[in-house]
Amino acid sequence: MELLSGLLSSLGLSGAAGLNASIPLLLVGLLARFGVLDLAAPFDLLANPWVLLGIGVLGVLDFIGDKIPGVDHALHLVGGVVNAAAGAILFAAQTGVAEVPPALSLALGFVVAGGVHATRAAVRPVATATTGGLANPALSAAEDGASLSLSVLAIFAPVLAVLGLAGVLVFAARLWTRVRGRRAA
Repeated sequence: MELLSGLLSSLGLSGAAGLNASIPLLLVGLLARFGVLDLAAPFDLLANPWVLLGIGVLGVLDFIGDKIPGVDHALHLVGGVVNAAAGAILFAAQTGVAEVPPALSLALGFVVAGGVHATRAAVRPVATATTGGLANPALSAAEDGASLSLSVLAIFAPVLAVLGLAGVLVFAARLWTRVRGRRAA
């Protein structure tokens, strides 16, 4: 049962990293720092105060930059690697997935976070084009809220996190279809 819970938690955290890399990294690091979570070595470095500070600073810069049309697209290009790497780290860091080979854990986290990020990065330019960038701050805030919600659920209610991740992907697919339909008309 611990393996299943760990896998579900890892899926939720890596999906959250696909939306915003810093939120789940910071949350996991802080919870590990205060003894709420146990992280597998060497990922326990996420609880280091200097690592937490660095993640926090990068998170604030990303939070601000992602609300600005144009800057957000540049961040999404960089995020293709950063978010996927964060997802890989978060997936492998969970002690509940200790039976899964580390290389497989890293690969699964990379694929999940990369897929979520690719979906996010595909929806944003269409929204920018159809709204002249006016919807970007609202979309960014929704992505941040979803990342935080998925992160908390992944830690405390992993089954709900995976259901939430599926919901985010369904919502993104519907938004993509709706926006493309309007654009074609």
